[in-house]
Amino acid sequence: MIEIEGVRKSFGKLEVLKGIDLAVDKGEVISIIGASGSGKSTMLYCINALEPIDSGRIVVDGVDVHAGDTDVNKLRRNIGMVFQQWNSFPHLTTLENVALAPRIVLGKSRQESTEIARKQLDHVGLADKFDVYPSRMSGGQQQRLAIARALAMEPSYMLFDEVTSALDPELVGEVLDTLRLLSEEGMTMLVVTHEIGFARDVSDRVAYFHEGVIEELGPPAQVIENSTSEQTRRFLANVR
Repeated sequence: MIEIEGVRKSFGKLEVLKGIDLAVDKGEVISIIGASGSGKSTMLYCINALEPIDSGRIVVDGVDVHAGDTDVNKLRRNIGMVFQQWNSFPHLTTLENVALAPRIVLGKSRQESTEIARKQLDHVGLADKFDVYPSRMSGGQQQRLAIARALAMEPSYMLFDEVTSALDPELVGEVLDTLRLLSEEGMTMLVVTHEIGFARDVSDRVAYFHEGVIEELGPPAQVIENSTSEQTRRFLANVR
């Protein structure tokens, strides 16, 4: 599981995380909602050690992420992360893109890496795109390619940072369908999103971030439909 205890993080004089406490169980899907600048993405970066923390602890499967002796590269193999921008290698086909990390990072053979890539591309609905270059694909397909690349490392956890925000509206659904599939398969996921329908329908819990704190945390029916927080209700009224 992921345990976040009293985490604080500042950029200069701006405190972005003001004491975050959150425990994520295996197989759980938590959607993180809130206004831009509320600390949602920063928390994901801290979980994956892409940003240091100022105080508190983040523990993943018993490993203190920010301890001085932690093997961060080993840790990240178990925590897949997909960003707003897909950032694939343009000179490689989709198959080559996905096969690269298992071969280089995990030391798999070329044949085994290719088989992993085929499996994960099929997993995200891109079985007909093995030999296609990213520039020939839609934004939704490229984002699904990014998900396949993360899954190729066989992580236990997946972090999604507003993965639909750079997509045209008609392409959002195909990416959300991929996330729904992963949730049905039992993948543990933290999903920063503005897609309130997805948060309501797929999440086990929803966390509403407001100015660096978790203002409200609970089942979707509570947070989205019957919130007791004025801040949460005001936010939801503006995004629906």
